Amino acid sequence: MVRIIGDELPATFTAGEAERRGVTRRRLQEMLATGSVERIGHGLYRRTDSEPVDVDLIEIAVKAHRPTLCLLSALARHDLTDIIPSAHDVAVPRGVWQPVVSAPVHWHQFDVSTFDLGREKLRVDETHTLGLYDAPRSIVDAYRLRHDVGPDVANEALRRWLRHGGRPIDLMRMTRDFPAARPAVLNALQILS
Repeated sequence: MVRIIGDELPATFTAGEAERRGVTRRRLQEMLATGSVERIGHGLYRRTDSEPVDVDLIEIAVKAHRPTLCLLSALARHDLTDIIPSAHDVAVPRGVWQPVVSAPVHWHQFDVSTFDLGREKLRVDETHTLGLYDAPRSIVDAYRLRHDVGPDVANEALRRWLRHGGRPIDLMRMTRDFPAARPAVLNALQILS
């Protein structure tokens, strides 16, 4: 039986990382066969003695360049919708390659100049993070891309956010950088206030 020594491998690792730490492909196959590691994506593995995590998010964090949860996925994380997305909505900077992943993902390309606005870090395991848009940015994106998510989703998210103490000024500040969304957000705020 093959054992993993505590610090030999991180909780999540690629085949290349395992090889650099002295784990041969044959030994990696033995670890898979004995159940001490599991494959969570193409060329991506996780120790089975690690804390349970969302392996889809780890795969996205490892394989994509600056992945950021957006739209329905971000709204759900902020408890601003009851919709459970069937796939992760993930934004990457426009012009960046979208990797092939086994996780269900709807890729979105957002403008590089506004990509980091409202972007926070979300820890997905011991070593990996990905981005998450904050509530105001997520609501503005829902209005901005309401043809994708639906106007009812944007209105419900805004209603919940306001009920939980969200400040309209924070939303209007965010719309300065997204002028196309400003009229829809302003109109919704006037109706809901």
